[in-house]
Amino acid sequence: MKVFLLLGLCLMLLCVSEVNSLTQCEFVRIAKSRLNGYAGASVADWVCLVFYESRFNTGLVHVNRNGSRDYGLFQINSKYWCNDGKTPRATNGCKTDCRKFLDNNLDDDIECAKKIATQARGLTPWYGWKNFCRGKNLHKFIAGC
Repeated sequence: MKVFLLLGLCLMLLCVSEVNSLTQCEFVRIAKSRLNGYAGASVADWVCLVFYESRFNTGLVHVNRNGSRDYGLFQINSKYWCNDGKTPRATNGCKTDCRKFLDNNLDDDIECAKKIATQARGLTPWYGWKNFCRGKNLHKFIAGC
């Protein structure tokens, strides 16, 4: 009985350790070092964007009405920015496989997000940022971090 209980506990801990999620403060630190001021956006802008796009979940995939998918922390779209092998007429602007945006290595995610922000001259391609962050006081997204 104890063996099964211990095995069950280990399996639960294993499942928890595989969650692909960052804390808000972890992302604040990343944004401070890699995104601050990029494309005219503050750290708080980037943190707010990621909060409303993925809730800091690096493994998130969202299927859109047009059949394209959004991947990872920044919800990078398969029609324009990555190749998922499922989206017709995709342009793959970041020249990468969409699955790379689902792991905890954020280097490729950040580089692609920078490319998107550069082309758009800001964060307007992200509806989460446009609808919930643009023009707002975003101090709460970095406070305490």
